[in-house]
Amino acid sequence: MRYLETGSTDPEFNLALEQHVFDALSLEDEFFMLWQNRDAVIVGLHQNTAEEINHEYVERRGIKVVRRCSGGGAVFHDLSGINFTFITRASGGKFDMSDSCRPILDAVLSLGVKAEYSGRNDMTIGGKKFSGGASYLRDGRILHHGTLLFDADFEKMTAALRPPEDKIVSKGVKSIRGRVTNIREHLTKDMTVDEFWEHLRRNVAGDMPVYALSERDIDAANKIRNERYGTWEWNFGRSPDYSIKKRRYIPGFGAIRVSMEVHEGHIAAFKTDGDYFGIKTCGDVTAALTGVKLGADALRGALAALPLGEYYSGLEIEDFIRIILE
Repeated sequence: MRYLETGSTDPEFNLALEQHVFDALSLEDEFFMLWQNRDAVIVGLHQNTAEEINHEYVERRGIKVVRRCSGGGAVFHDLSGINFTFITRASGGKFDMSDSCRPILDAVLSLGVKAEYSGRNDMTIGGKKFSGGASYLRDGRILHHGTLLFDADFEKMTAALRPPEDKIVSKGVKSIRGRVTNIREHLTKDMTVDEFWEHLRRNVAGDMPVYALSERDIDAANKIRNERYGTWEWNFGRSPDYSIKKRRYIPGFGAIRVSMEVHEGHIAAFKTDGDYFGIKTCGDVTAALTGVKLGADALRGALAALPLGEYYSGLEIEDFIRIILE
């Protein structure tokens, strides 16, 4: 097994590099990776992105939203935590997540923390989760990756992962908001996240040979990033079909209820109702938005030619877009 660091905190690049290591580097090699992301929500492969994020919060804070290649629930990453990846050969096509978790768990236990493996993919302390993992199997190779909550800001995490209380009916896999804890709270001797990284490197990587990324590796990862992990189509458009109903009250305008059907990230059906004023019905708005990508720029372009005030008196286009997206 070889040890690898990504050298980046960009979540789109890190997931792309992980994909490159899994897909293209020697199939005879196995890898252990440590990496960190700056603020990001990482969504599971089968999830509906809109259902997992607080769109207004992540947009305002500049938090990236990226879909990974593995299943499971959405997680929040920032520089107060560390992520790990094991890429190994699957024995007989089978894989037990606890096998990959064991070296990480042992490293945490060596700090005097009473941690244990729990359930199908979690590591816990006192029944509270500090690590969750997911895996991806193809052609006899396994990618298993997970998060390690070291000193997370749970208020920020909860705000990013909590969508508004709208009625969303989706076929996607929903995240379960479990009870969580930070490793740092349970240490017998305090350390920084950087010191914890070094502890993991020494105790898990040990004497593993280091794999140095080449320019070819970086170029290949950037290509995957540009074609997949950095695209709206992958991160949002790949979401399962869903319907959403939301009601908003705007002082001086009134109450408006928006009902939408979304297919492959595009509006398939749209209507509004409420106690607002307007001299025209919303049929033209429905026609203009049907088939449009559910993103701010696409919505802005579709609505630009409409005299929106004639349909929704006193409502600005940017407020209308915000209602649709948030």
